[in-house]
Amino acid sequence: MKQSLRALIIGIAACSAFSAHANINIDKEVKSVEKKVIEWRRDIHQHPELSNRETRTAAIVAKHLKSLGMQVETDIAHTGVVGYLKGAKPGPTVMLRADMDALPVTEKADVPFRSTIVTKYMGEDVGVMHACGHDTHVAMLMGTAEVLAAVQKELHGNIMFVFQPAEEGAPKGEEGGANLMLKEGIFKKYQPDVAFGLHIMSNLNTGQIGYRSGPIMASGDTFDITVKGKQTHGSAPWNGVDPIAAASQIVTGVNHIVSRQIDITKEPAIISFGKISGGVRDNIIPDSVNMIGTIRNFDMDNRAKIFDNIKTTASYIAMASGAEADVKITKGYPVTINDPALTAQMLPTLKNVAGADNVFDVPKLTASEDFAFYSQEVPSLFIFLGGTPVEQDASKAPYNHSPYFYADESSFKIGTKALSQLAIDYLAMNQ
Repeated sequence: MKQSLRALIIGIAACSAFSAHANINIDKEVKSVEKKVIEWRRDIHQHPELSNRETRTAAIVAKHLKSLGMQVETDIAHTGVVGYLKGAKPGPTVMLRADMDALPVTEKADVPFRSTIVTKYMGEDVGVMHACGHDTHVAMLMGTAEVLAAVQKELHGNIMFVFQPAEEGAPKGEEGGANLMLKEGIFKKYQPDVAFGLHIMSNLNTGQIGYRSGPIMASGDTFDITVKGKQTHGSAPWNGVDPIAAASQIVTGVNHIVSRQIDITKEPAIISFGKISGGVRDNIIPDSVNMIGTIRNFDMDNRAKIFDNIKTTASYIAMASGAEADVKITKGYPVTINDPALTAQMLPTLKNVAGADNVFDVPKLTASEDFAFYSQEVPSLFIFLGGTPVEQDASKAPYNHSPYFYADESSFKIGTKALSQLAIDYLAMNQ
């Protein structure tokens, strides 16, 4: 009830703030930067860089921010860049974020600026592609920086531009991403009051914006279970301990955790096994079996319970078979949560940018996003930007991470304006 009342009060304040701040019109600035945004995106797309290796991209970003007269820091969390734009009038600080890393994917999209980059990943030669649209995020935030720098004298507060590496996960043995940027103190230094971010999505058409109040993207964690038995001849299983039989029962038992032990009326959850490996030939029962998988969830209390139940289930099922289970759970990204009050406050901005008919309350997404770490620190809003041309069926478009992923360039001006207007309007409402 308190949260709903707070959202209502802020929503009323938002309506009055819009009329008070109508003198800042950024349409001209957004239009003037549109061509640059497209050019930046094409250049970055042709030169993709994997997580924690975004040196060329970071250099382009830093050079641009410095040209706008901003305070700029580089080499944060390996390759991250932070730009700070101080408004002419006192007020809060807004953080805007873009992720910079590409994926080990060989591009198959038929575009003239397609990536032909090949590099080493986990010891193998792989293609590199911006298959998740991070190149567009960087270009749009660079454009947003130019738009907001042009109206700096009218801003009631400050803007913090975060260009973040390694959203897709740091290489094995390294730290990276949003969590490392926070560890290195960017929030302590710049003290943002709120954070905004966006992600281009192929399942929405250009011109559309998706949002959701509360949990919008799932936590993403991994588990690694090694079942240890005793090797023996396949013709005499009683002379050993069969880890394959135990592992098969563990799969069944773990899949019962969500359906029988978690209150899924509270929030949904998913446990999926992705790989099972063990044994070398048909007539040898092996010493061990290894299983790995992913856990997706939208509630932090449920998350902890799932962790405990996986360990308990695997251990006791293995014990009943005379085996042992070594269970390791690695925390990945927490739940991405849009602050309900902030979402209500900024919804009129999104509707003004895209038109009320083009702004949708979207379902939860079981993918994960390390913007979640920022949303744990300050009230945040993360939105989805449509990236499939309007003449195409977005439900059939190649999804993010596909080698055929495509982002419509005409969507960039909407993303640029959305980020710019969110910052402007928030500062105006809270001056």
